[in-house]
Amino acid sequence: MPLGEVAAAAPATVAGVISNQRTEYGIPHTVSCRALGVSQSWFYKWRTRQPARRELRGPRLKDEVREVFDRSGGTYSSLRVFIELVRQG
Repeated sequence: MPLGEVAAAAPATVAGVISNQRTEYGIPHTVSCRALGVSQSWFYKWRTRQPARRELRGPRLKDEVREVFDRSGGTYSSLRVFIELVRQG
């Protein structure tokens, strides 16, 4: 993966690349962080980061919205879908 692609990638991907550099090539984290333009503290924070509840809930909520909308025959507005989801809990 070229350097430009790594720098523009998602934070979890960047943290993974930095970790892999040390594992596969023995390059210290400090060097990889400097090359990618991120701080070491950022890397260590992302390395141990757990996904937020909101991130875990997102895909499930998207499926539920799609289900309510499809059940309505595609006629419900976003407000009506919201009301239906609130009723479902």
